[in-house]
Order: sequence, then C-alpha cells, then structure tokens
Amino acid sequence: MSKGETTIWDVAVIGGGPAGMMTAGRAAELGAKVLLIEKNDTLGKKLLITGGGRCNVTNAEFDVRAFLAKFKGNDKFLFSAFSKWSVKDTFDFFHLKKMETKVEAEKRAFPKSEKAQSVWDVLVEYLRKGGVTVLSNSPVKEIVTGNGEVTKIVLVDGAEIRARSYVVATGGKSRPETGSTGDGFMWLKKLGHTVIEPDPALVPIAIKDAWVKRLQGVTLPKVKLTVLQNGVKQEVKKGKILFTHFGVSGPTIINMSKDIGELLKYGEVVLSLDLLPDLDYGMLNTKLQEIFKTEHTKKFKNSLKSLLPSSLSPIIIELSKINPDAKCNAINREERLQLVKLLKDIPLKVKGLLGAEKAIVTSGGVVLDEVDFKTMQSRLFSNLYLVGDILNIDRPSGGYSLQLCWTTGFVAGSELGKKS
Repeated sequence: MSKGETTIWDVAVIGGGPAGMMTAGRAAELGAKVLLIEKNDTLGKKLLITGGGRCNVTNAEFDVRAFLAKFKGNDKFLFSAFSKWSVKDTFDFFHLKKMETKVEAEKRAFPKSEKAQSVWDVLVEYLRKGGVTVLSNSPVKEIVTGNGEVTKIVLVDGAEIRARSYVVATGGKSRPETGSTGDGFMWLKKLGHTVIEPDPALVPIAIKDAWVKRLQGVTLPKVKLTVLQNGVKQEVKKGKILFTHFGVSGPTIINMSKDIGELLKYGEVVLSLDLLPDLDYGMLNTKLQEIFKTEHTKKFKNSLKSLLPSSLSPIIIELSKINPDAKCNAINREERLQLVKLLKDIPLKVKGLLGAEKAIVTSGGVVLDEVDFKTMQSRLFSNLYLVGDILNIDRPSGGYSLQLCWTTGFVAGSELGKKS
C-alpha cells in the first residue's frame, strides 16, 4: 500500500508489538480490514529480545483470581477482560499454531524452542492469514479528533490514515532502542486522557560496593534479600539473583525494583543478602564448626568450598577479615560467629535503579477508569481503543506483561471485529 492511498480502513492499529499484533490479528480474523502501523522497519522488535531472547510468553497460573492478584489492586479492572481471554486461552492459541511451550520455575512459560522468534513467527503468520496490511517505517506524528471521536492519524511524512476505529498499542518507555519512546503517552495526553508519568518499573539495581563487580556473571539460585531503610525492614524476598558489572539483576531483584525506587526518594537503601536462607544462625554456626573440625589442618581460604560457589568464596574470605592463610583450627569463636553473621547478612548499598534503557516494563500510562475493560474502548473517544503497556498497570516479571498484551489485544480485536 502506498502512503498516499485514501483507503478507509475498518481498524488502524498504531504499534506492531505483541498487543498491537494480537489486536490486528484478531480483528482481521473476524473479517475486519486492518492496517497495522509500525515506526520500526520490522514488527515486534522488543518481543524478540524479551526474556533474554527466549520470550517469557505467559505465566502458567490458570486460576484467574490468583493470576490477577499479582497486579497490585488493578484486578478489579482486569477481571472482565481476563474472563474473555485467560492464560489457558494463550496456551491454546500458541499450541494450536504448532508452537510448543515449556514451564519453568515460578510458572514462567517459554516456547519449547527457547527462541522468541517462535512467538514472533506465530503472530506474523496470524496477521498474514487475516490479510492485515502492515505499514512499517511509518512513525506517527499525531492523532486528530473531532466530535468525540478520532478522525485520522497523521504520519511524520505527512500521509493521513483514516479508519472507522483506531487502536493505540505503542507500549511504555522501556527499551527505547526498540521504539518504545512514550509517543503514545504524549498523543493521549494531548487528547485529554490522564497519563501517569512513566517510571522504569522492572529494572536491575546498581550497587555501590566495588566487590560486586568482581562477581559479574555469577548466579546464585537461592538467596534471601531483605530491603532496609534506616535499619528498618521494608520487604523480604527469596529467589535467584545475578551479579552484573553494575550491581545485581535476576527475577528476584527485578520484582523488587519498583518498591526500591520508591524508597530511594526518601533516603539510602541497603539490601541485606542472606546466602544460606535454609540455615538459621544456629544451624550455620554448627555447620561451620563441623567444617573447621573436619578440615582443621586446611587453610581458611580453602575451607568454604562445600558451603559456597567457588566464585564467591574469595569475596567472602576477604569480607570476613579472617586471615586467609590461617589454619581452620586456629579460627576462634568470635571470628566464626562474625563469619556466620556475614553469610546471613551481607550489606549491599543501593546506588540506584538502572534507567528506562534497561527496564523490562515501565509503570505509568493511561489511568484505568478512562478505559472500558469489557472492550478496551476509551471512555473519552467512542472509536479509540487502548491496549497493552499504554495502560497504567504495575505487574511483576514472569510472563505477566505479555499476558496483559495478549488479553487486552484479543478483547479489543474481538470488539473491533464484531463492528466490521
């Protein structure tokens, strides 16, 4: 299609990410004449890098109420949408299209191929089958309205798009290099929608302590993290963390990041790292006594291999301030108890959150009471629909963001398909 063409589309969708592709595909499946407008040269750019390129396609929590409980008070808005398209529907959708899935820790579901490309292929084929026209390399300049509805979309190159209904699926402000630069927020604010200013929500955390950098690439599968401010416990989580060149990442860290970001506005935040959460202080003290007794002639620096990953031992030995060359039988009670405390409570001083360029999702977006979740229709404009990350919905990592895209996209697409 040439950009100057004066076709009146049934549906024009702005944004070729997961929510936009699902909306366009579903509306077209029901017979609508659909145009999908994408600013990048290809669809689903961010989709291809999610989950480290593996794509955490959903979370295998099939109880709708339990699933929605993760959305921090927004479940009352989402219930009607999820009653139309649930987690089970997402699995069925991909399985019917011959994409096998597998479920890992914390019910995270991935394509069996371990490639985001598999998800992308299913969606692109869905669009092709429905006859969706894709207009790539086409950034939108503005959305024009009149008499309570959208009248046209104007592209940066001056071309105008007209449709009976319009969908904004431009995502938040996470990973701006993929095209998520918050354009949709700007247009919708201009149109009179209330937009909560986006903040990076799920991001890694930068740490001040220099020794952390030396552990870059080391993963600890099971630790306990306590968030402290002014010595007061704020939050506790158990799970996996990954050390990086700037600090810490991994699912546990990322899911704590929004709350840590809030606390940082009020002062310094410290993460207390418990390396051995399955052992309390007494059990760990007994364990160390056994190790030092069994390996009494060994040097301290060689004694912790049965307790810690080899990459971590040198750091702990250094932080303990115990002479690394001391024989185990020379370590006194006070030193041993200090070591117990260290293993159960390593302080990590938080420097800050990494910005939007590292965010998995951003919080913020259009306030939810301005959207009808039975249809995903704007309450301000009768022919405007809002789906996916454009909405002000906080959620954890673990497949929840993409499920939100599949559900809101399907609901909007179904409504638009009925109208055509």
